[in-house]
Amino acid sequence: MTAVLGSDEVATALAHLSGWAGDVEGIERSVTAETFLDGIRLVAEVAHVAEQADHHPDIDIRWRTVTFRLSTHSAGGVTGKDIALARQINELIG
Repeated sequence: MTAVLGSDEVATALAHLSGWAGDVEGIERSVTAETFLDGIRLVAEVAHVAEQADHHPDIDIRWRTVTFRLSTHSAGGVTGKDIALARQINELIG
């Protein structure tokens, strides 16, 4: 099983992840897309990356605002998998 990160490790990772916030239980980022369809396209791109990693975020869509929440449920908190996927999501956001 993947190890849950401690609060210092999560804080250090978040300091290098633009737009992300959270704690040892989960991290999240909201993005406001230019249009609703742009938000849906971003969700589709994240879904593709998440499927490849076999690690899936919780995704909330509210018109043009998309919120991604990451936590490794099987481990009970934030792990390296979440940090890695957050980095990939940031790359897709640009």
